[in-house]
Amino acid sequence: MWPWHLTAYKSAPDMHLNYHFFRFLCPALENKTRGSRVVTCFSQNKEELIIEFQNEKDTPFFIRALLLPSNSSLSFPRDFKRSKKNSVDLFPEIVNHKVTNLHLLAFERAFFLELDNSLLLLFKMHGSRSNIMLYPSKEGFPTRLFRKDLQEDMGLTIASLEKPLDLSWDRFKQLEGNASQYLPTLGKLPRAWLKKQGYLEADLERRYHLIQEVRDMMDSPLFSVFQQEGKYLLTLLPCPDALTSTTDPLEAANNYYQKAVVQQAFDNQKQALLRSLTDQRKKTENYLQKTREKLQTMENEPALSQTADIIMANLHQIPAGSEKVNLFDFYTNELREIRLKKGVSPQQHAENLYKKSKNKKIEFEQLRKNLAVKEKQLAELKLEEEEWQQVEDFRDLKTAIKTGKHHAVKQVEVQLPYKKFEIGGFEVWVGKSAKSNDELLRRYTWKEDIWLHAKDVTGSHVIIKQQSGMSLPNPVLERAASLAAYYSKNKSSSLAAVIYTPCKFVRKVKGSPAGAVMVDREKVIMVSPEGPENL
Repeated sequence: MWPWHLTAYKSAPDMHLNYHFFRFLCPALENKTRGSRVVTCFSQNKEELIIEFQNEKDTPFFIRALLLPSNSSLSFPRDFKRSKKNSVDLFPEIVNHKVTNLHLLAFERAFFLELDNSLLLLFKMHGSRSNIMLYPSKEGFPTRLFRKDLQEDMGLTIASLEKPLDLSWDRFKQLEGNASQYLPTLGKLPRAWLKKQGYLEADLERRYHLIQEVRDMMDSPLFSVFQQEGKYLLTLLPCPDALTSTTDPLEAANNYYQKAVVQQAFDNQKQALLRSLTDQRKKTENYLQKTREKLQTMENEPALSQTADIIMANLHQIPAGSEKVNLFDFYTNELREIRLKKGVSPQQHAENLYKKSKNKKIEFEQLRKNLAVKEKQLAELKLEEEEWQQVEDFRDLKTAIKTGKHHAVKQVEVQLPYKKFEIGGFEVWVGKSAKSNDELLRRYTWKEDIWLHAKDVTGSHVIIKQQSGMSLPNPVLERAASLAAYYSKNKSSSLAAVIYTPCKFVRKVKGSPAGAVMVDREKVIMVSPEGPENL
């Protein structure tokens, strides 16, 4: 029997969301929050919740829960400045109440704060399914969800999450050394370590010894952040290539956030800019090579005007109706075969060659000008590439963009499949083409975003990006619908019908044309088409 299933290995949580890390994190969190009062609880970015606590000394402590499907994490900033706009209060029931306890669920990636009004705030850190939920009791069902799109969480009790495990030798034997069943909380890195130590080939006693060895390492409070295949990871295992190491779990969570969220976002943006520059440089180099080859070929060919001169000097020697003739070339002092056009007199053919010669000179000059422009552009691209390589953080990135290094920036902007507008604090994206509509829907939307499209005519897909905890105002919906009508065949109508629905009810049918989708549960709104001029 395989010691673990491949699917279990692939889906195992990263260590920053692992029960074995939470065993250290939760006592440190309890020490910071127990007896503290919740001052405020709000969100100003989609999938991010901020909770501020104050103790008797009025010392603030913040929990930042970032529940991005791509990378959920917890961090604890020393200070947090709330934005004056695009901010919404959440979980009002916990504000001005004190934390009495913090409980980590057994062998689970979840813990909850217990408040003096008996309410429980659960942090369920299940990767892309992470959520924060408010409970009246441990046995009851949640009354509020932070991520409302995870409606199945409304049927989840805290008691049902706990998973007591028997880690005895007898149970290990009974499971025949199946690591995923014996200790499902291991995580990717410990599993990889076991595999490297020969777990697959080892006998039962050796496997058990390796499991205990990796457990001992995870019981040691040393937390390291390192980079692997371009991704930042947190580990409890010995790490010779650590970027940061600490024995403080709160500091470790902040280190991970700084690398995996902030630094990773910077790395991604920088790499996108560098890729666009590399693509432009390669295209420019290819153009230069082909243009130089074309110029060399044109220069090696006999001048058309010289061929015309030879024909005109020998008109009396050319038999009528000839398609080719050997004439003396006084430019090279030798006989040369010259082709003539059927049905065209030699004199007319020579005149045509004179005209082509003039055009060829113009083409020569234009190609040389193009070469000069492209050579200058190539030098700029190479210089810009070197300068972007020196950029080390977001501040430098913004400065570099402001100082006029726009080759990369413009290219990245062009590559986005949508135009971006802001309406009433909400981002609204408009697809640029049929193909872009498909890409926008497939790669850039979340299932609770609102999709709009002019009814029964071709047009752009329009997306209203939803914000967690905020309801969509009717004026925003109406203005976005006006854009959908404007970017459609109904642009000139005085009144147009626009359908809308959450993105989860819009799907692409295999084999359908670009931009074509199937829509369920749509609603219809009547609006006047209006462009983006007044946005």
